[in-house]
Amino acid sequence: MPPCAYRGGVKITGSSDWREELPFDVPVLVADVVPGDPTRCSECGIDSAPHERDALWAVRRRNPKSHAGVVRFHCAAHLPPPPAPVESEEVVRLRRTAARAVRAAAPRRPTVPERVAPVCPTCFVEVPPTGVCGMCGERVA
Repeated sequence: MPPCAYRGGVKITGSSDWREELPFDVPVLVADVVPGDPTRCSECGIDSAPHERDALWAVRRRNPKSHAGVVRFHCAAHLPPPPAPVESEEVVRLRRTAARAVRAAAPRRPTVPERVAPVCPTCFVEVPPTGVCGMCGERVA
């Protein structure tokens, strides 16, 4: 049974067809997936001559607007390159560890100590650099 969800009182169900059986980013001969009449490459355009299905490749790509992805037919001349390989978690972890080590070994700028401002003993407010309390007028050294 296909997954379903309720939105706004309308039941929305996912369809189940041959496209969902294709793996993502792996070219598959169209003749092996869906037989039929000759068809066109999605890159060649509608003015091009149809290709036999054993000369076309179906490629399922991820699409942010559809969880099922998008399937396009491509001739051998327009077959897209495979996606860049995804780094393993081990490689990512090693790269982060190396970056942390470089940051830890880098010399740090000396921190400037915070200026401690005098406090008026009568009002308990910070006294400006003039040394005179703005509240009571008492001179604080």
